Amino acid sequence: MKAISLLQPWASLVGIKMIETRSWATKYRGPLAIHASKGFSKLLRDLCNTQPFKAVLSKFGLNVDNLPLGAIVATCNLVDCIKMTPEFIDFVKSAKGHEYEFGVYEVGRYAWILEDVKRLDKPIPAKGALSLWEWEDES
Repeated sequence: MKAISLLQPWASLVGIKMIETRSWATKYRGPLAIHASKGFSKLLRDLCNTQPFKAVLSKFGLNVDNLPLGAIVATCNLVDCIKMTPEFIDFVKSAKGHEYEFGVYEVGRYAWILEDVKRLDKPIPAKGALSLWEWEDES
């Protein structure tokens, strides 16, 4: 299965956010594993203690001290990759929820559209990589 490594808290927010924002496009469509990277800087730890991140993470029993690192945390289907336009960004801004706050929306970046997100009850340890990579579920 293809996988992508995301920094926390964004890896654990997949499912609340259905768009993963990237600086690069992909032609890949299909099953995708979401991997939480091992890296977790002070800046990102501090971000987890700001709103709306703190409140949304707490709904899942997560906080800065127990976010999974170095593990697959969810699976989903990548169904589209859209180059961001001002109109697309305005659409996301106007949507309910926290989609806009949980991404980097700039003209020229890419919105990876995710569906059928399944959060894993127990994260599966895995070594991540840059770009899309192959994950073999050995659990």
